[in-house]
This record gives sequence, C-alpha cells and structure tokens, in this order.
Amino acid sequence: MADTVFEKKIVLVTGGAGFIGSHLCEALLARGDAHVVCLDNFSTSQEANIDHLLRHPDFEFIRHDVNAPFDPEAFPELARFKVKFQGIQEIYHLACPTSPKRFEQHRMQTLYANSLGMKNALDLAVRYKSRVVHASTSVVYGPRPADGHLFKEEEQGSTDTLGPRACYDEGKRFAETCCATYTQVHGLDIRIARIFRTYGPRMPLFEGHMIPDFITNALDGVDLEIFGDASFKTSLVYVTDVADGMMKLMALPQDIGPVNIGSDLDVPIVDVANRIIEMTGSTSKIIFKESLLFLSQLGLPEIVKAKEKLGWIPLITLDEGLKKTIDYTIANKTLLTGFRSFGE
Repeated sequence: MADTVFEKKIVLVTGGAGFIGSHLCEALLARGDAHVVCLDNFSTSQEANIDHLLRHPDFEFIRHDVNAPFDPEAFPELARFKVKFQGIQEIYHLACPTSPKRFEQHRMQTLYANSLGMKNALDLAVRYKSRVVHASTSVVYGPRPADGHLFKEEEQGSTDTLGPRACYDEGKRFAETCCATYTQVHGLDIRIARIFRTYGPRMPLFEGHMIPDFITNALDGVDLEIFGDASFKTSLVYVTDVADGMMKLMALPQDIGPVNIGSDLDVPIVDVANRIIEMTGSTSKIIFKESLLFLSQLGLPEIVKAKEKLGWIPLITLDEGLKKTIDYTIANKTLLTGFRSFGE
C-alpha cells in the first residue's frame, strides 16, 4: 500500500500535540502533500499547541492513548481522508511522556509508551505497510562520557536496567529493539532519529525544562532556577530543525540506520540563563537547586551522518532560537501564565 500513488498521503503523528510533535504537524501541513492525523492524550502536552491547526482542512486530531490499540478506520472523523481505502503511508512515533518534575508520576505511562505504545504503532505499520520514523533519544547512548567524545551512531551505549530512570532510558533502547525486530520479521521500513536536547516555543512550562521557565521567570523578575551547578552543560537544538531532520529522514529512499539529530555545540546552561536575562532586560538572579533525576547532563552528537546523508544541519542559532522562544512567550504570556498554578 505504501507504494500506491494517492493525491495526498496520510501521515500519522503519535504525540502530535506535544512540543516537538506539534511543530512536526505544522511543518507537514505547510508542505501541502499530506493529510495529517494527530494522535495524543495530553498526558504531558496541551490542546493549545495545536489550536491553530484544528481548522486546517488536512488536519485531524484524535484524542487517544497510544498505549491502547488504535484502529483509525473506527473513527468517523477520519472517513473524509478515506483511511479505509488508502490506509496510512507514514507514521511518526513521538508519543512518550517527558516531564522532569513529574517523571515519577509518569513512570508506568513511560514504560508502556516505550513498549505497548511502540508495539501499537508498529502493528499499524504492518497493517498498512507504512514507512515509520521513530523518535528515539540521546539517552540510548548512556551518560555523558568522561572523555567528552561525540556520540557516533555506531556506539552501542549502556544504561542501568534497574535504575530509577530505566523506564525511559532502557525503555527507549527497547523501543529501538522493537523497530529492529519488526524490520527483521515483517520487512518494515523503519527509520530511527536519535534526538538530542531540544528547545523552542510550546515547550511545557513549570515542569523542569529550564529554558521556558527561565524565560517566564525572567519576564516576571523571578529567580531563574538551574537544577544542578554552574558546571551543567548541554547541547541545544531548535525544535523546527528537529522537525526538518525527521522529515528529511522519512523522505530518504531507503533506511540508513539510526541518525543523530541535535547540536554538537556544548553550552553551559548558566550562560543560557544569563543570555535570557540580558535579552529580556530582566533584573532576575540565577539560583542553583538540587538536580532532577530526569534532567541530567547528556553527551553531544556527532552529526556527520545527518549532514552527509540527509543534507541536514541545525540552521537556527542559539540567539535566534532564544529570541523566537522569548517572542512566543511574550505573545502568549497571559495564556501561559495561566498554567503556572496548575503546573506548580
């Protein structure tokens, strides 16, 4: 079915109302060659992320938990896309809770998303012979290496299978194993994007994702909280670059194995906080707090493969990305601040 030519392909995005997922849906619609089905249950996302897409004739939102089996032909709202006749040509699987402050609350959902959710997405791909891009993560490589080398895709990595983060870290490794096994058994075409730390508009507030909280606090004159010490460094890639990388990976004529999507520049998070204070003209101070289990220093990617095979590089500089994120926060401040009491 994937080889049949239709006027517009049908693309399913699980976790499509999330931070990265909503930007991906937006980019797919902007391209104009697809009907986009967004699947989400709002566990760590919100409807506001996709409000501007709901009236788009090529967009349909389905509220559903990916950890439960999903039959797109059972939803009457998808009849206009003729799913029963056409099937689904592409699946982007992004659905997985990501909330540093509420990590413990979502342990079971995270475990299920990386197992049952992955299975359900791949079973759909078997049914419709869909091409798949799975949103994996840099955590499959394990902690930041002591020698600071950049992670190559060939690196096998290591995680603690019994540790408190295992439902996410080892879960993501298991999800990649699911992809490999379904490819070997069912002959599926599955691509793996290993996404490194990402930032930008629509990132959840007050859940420990530092940058959006930095901006909101700076605008309010509140202390900026760094969960760690002054040595905390990270790589930061802007969210539209990530969406672009995933789409380029999907478009390749054949699978090339896992591909790192991220920035290979190491940035002290205290420098980011200071830059946000400067860009907002804030009088806020920086304070350091105890590290969060889900918010750790991660390694950096080698992105030679993405450059050579996808023709992809991060285009948005940190200053430009921070400005876009600050402008978004200012424009939506009333709405966003409304979530503060809920988030805290």
